[in-house]
Amino acid sequence: MAEFAGYEMPIQYSAIVPEHAATRSQAGLFDISHMGRLRFEGPRAHELLDHVLTRRVANMRPGMVRYSLVCNESGGILDDVLVSNLETPSGRQYFLLVVNASNRPKILKWLAPHLAEYPDIAFTDVTDSTAMLSVQGPASVPIVEQLFSASVTKLKYYRSLVTEQMSKPCIVSRTGYTGEDGFELIVRSEDAQRVWENLMLAGREYQLQPVGLGARDTLRLEAGMPLYGHELDEDIDPFTAGVGFAVNLQADGTDRQFVGADSLRARSQQQLATKRIGLKLVGRRAAREGAPVKDKAGNVLGKVTSGTFSPTLQCPIAMAYLDSDAAGTGKSVQAEVRGTRIDAEIVDLPFYRRPQ
Repeated sequence: MAEFAGYEMPIQYSAIVPEHAATRSQAGLFDISHMGRLRFEGPRAHELLDHVLTRRVANMRPGMVRYSLVCNESGGILDDVLVSNLETPSGRQYFLLVVNASNRPKILKWLAPHLAEYPDIAFTDVTDSTAMLSVQGPASVPIVEQLFSASVTKLKYYRSLVTEQMSKPCIVSRTGYTGEDGFELIVRSEDAQRVWENLMLAGREYQLQPVGLGARDTLRLEAGMPLYGHELDEDIDPFTAGVGFAVNLQADGTDRQFVGADSLRARSQQQLATKRIGLKLVGRRAAREGAPVKDKAGNVLGKVTSGTFSPTLQCPIAMAYLDSDAAGTGKSVQAEVRGTRIDAEIVDLPFYRRPQ
């Protein structure tokens, strides 16, 4: 266990590699209750979110989930988020924003003046009153279908549903942070332990394993997914980070206006100075965050932002930011690990794609 963003979080239950392998081959169960959950309700909620998010929200139908970004005026990334348009069985609609745990205080403070301009919106930070669990892996569908109606397992990717688990309210979305198929569940905090136990029972025949933050990181890195504080921060714009798909600069043929839009419009027309890339290293030593990446002559080209030994690929992998001129796929570079230069190859992201 370790403290993270005010929570005591499991780094591992047994060991990182077996938990990683279980998620890739069968299924893993994650407690991700540390993630922030912010609820927006009211007839103008979509207008507010359209103003503060880089991704268009106004055209989201109930049940849709989108990956988006919160940017500052200069186009730097304050956080990457998931926004869902949800509808209760009684027909009540609202939006839910899932933010990174370490960024929740910052985002709450940043949102405050924007919320003040929309006094008719009911805003609630429901992080502490709810819990969030995630089932990921090839066996996630047969596990989840034992606990929910068929409508849940028929959800398409990036779709969500407000439903029940044993007569208790539950939000289910077909999303995840591992590169595998899976579901994320939001339940009331007092129901969390019971739902966890129900999932473990349903997954017993599929060898469902509880998974900690250690394997969550190796899984997301193999999937080439950026992590805030490593690949994303306030000095990095979405295009440099390779997440420009989450920026909608136009809507219905006209320029969208949202926080950071003008800066991002200008950035979109500029050549990138640096680029997020993947590295595969020779040998078994991993290059960690901050490790310099050099050419054969010893010139620094950039630095590693995340690195690990990949349990799936059985080699060291890393993500890094390099000078764009040097960031071509297939090029040979060297990562410096504790004073030793290790040969590496620039590869396309992601490192791992799940079998279809």
